[in-house]
Amino acid sequence: MEKLSAKILRRSIYNFLQNYHYFTSSAVFLAFPFSVSVLFSQALVIAPFSSLLLQIYTRLKTLFDAACFPSSSQLITILNLKVSQTITSSIFSLPFTLTFLLLAKACTIHALKNNRKPTLPPSFSINSILSLYKPLLQTYICNFFLILSANATAFCLMFLVFSCIEGLGYSSPNCLFFMSACGAVLFSVILANALVICNMALALSGIEGHGGYLAILKSCVLIKEKTSMALFLELPVNLALAALEALFNFRVVRTYHIVGKAWPYVALEGIFIAYLYSIFIILQTIVCCMFYKSFKTGSSWIHKEDKLLLRIEFPEEYNFEQP
Repeated sequence: MEKLSAKILRRSIYNFLQNYHYFTSSAVFLAFPFSVSVLFSQALVIAPFSSLLLQIYTRLKTLFDAACFPSSSQLITILNLKVSQTITSSIFSLPFTLTFLLLAKACTIHALKNNRKPTLPPSFSINSILSLYKPLLQTYICNFFLILSANATAFCLMFLVFSCIEGLGYSSPNCLFFMSACGAVLFSVILANALVICNMALALSGIEGHGGYLAILKSCVLIKEKTSMALFLELPVNLALAALEALFNFRVVRTYHIVGKAWPYVALEGIFIAYLYSIFIILQTIVCCMFYKSFKTGSSWIHKEDKLLLRIEFPEEYNFEQP
């Protein structure tokens, strides 16, 4: 399993370097506005005077208190704060997500699905990329409801656990801390699996040219027996993205709050961090495409015992009438 994951990662990096000029001049610059919006939105939600963040945090705290979550637990408070920051950041960056991010993914997938070296303008096919935007948009909308369902499921499970604990009379601080830690781990596992399914669904909807809930279903079938490998492939890129977000907050946001204004070198450093953030977003898309194509096409660099042929097809028409 680890050897197969390493081969997919090496193959993804090889494809990126082989078409380096294309990705860095087209796909990365399409993803750049989204990266800027994400970095700046996370910088805004850190500020304690963010009214939207305060409203979301207050409503979630009220919901947690009504669900009998221990309000004295620091882990529950941190979880509430992180969820509130994620929701606020997603709202700020939503217009850029629905446009620039999906176009960048379409540009990347278009370069990989043809199995040939892409070219820059004027041979750059705008119509082919725009044709992939619709299925990606449909899949992204379905992904939104999947993420919402995953969060609701995690909170429902935590609600049942804390209700049972309270009913049994186990209300000591140590017990609450232990159950809060278990709830945070459970929430992270459910959310991580949902994000992996969503990223894979976006990749295969672009490759297959069909989006919607069927792409999510096919993604679930794809990683059903390869969940650990899919999580392992997502881990390096997500760690790099988290590190770049922390670097932006430390080098740009912190400097701005200390000095009181943005110096030119600080702005240039922020632009460079956003550019690196865009590169890793493209790498994430390439990894998902290589993971899907490795099982779909059975490439020669994959061992025979590790191949998985998917048989789910997207029908052209749906006929629900009885014969």
